[in-house]
Amino acid sequence: QVQLVESGGGLVQAGGSLRLSCAASGRTFTNYAMGWFRQAPGKEREFVARIMSGGRTYTADSVKGRFTISRDNAKNTVYLQMNSLKPKDTAVYYCATDTRGNTLYRASADTYDYWGQGTQVTVSS
Repeated sequence: QVQLVESGGGLVQAGGSLRLSCAASGRTFTNYAMGWFRQAPGKEREFVARIMSGGRTYTADSVKGRFTISRDNAKNTVYLQMNSLKPKDTAVYYCATDTRGNTLYRASADTYDYWGQGTQVTVSS
């Protein structure tokens, strides 16, 4: 199994920055693709970014140029650096692990095996 714990959420003003962390434990972290998703009240869960075991990244158009996904394998941690935040970015953010996939362009939540509990990000006007 893989256990994931998100942290770093909070309340920020529009235009500000926030860095989310996802700490992983259980299986070998370095072998797996990792992803970030978000879900606002009353809306579907939305893909944000994906990073492969080798470091290649795929980012949703809605956040491209503002958000950056990265990983530190020595710390078993994945990060989401969020800059130029907008009120529309307000959501619960989840990290997830894809233990079987080996392709870069995977945006569906159904492809991920394990999920964290989520961390709330609120961007005020």
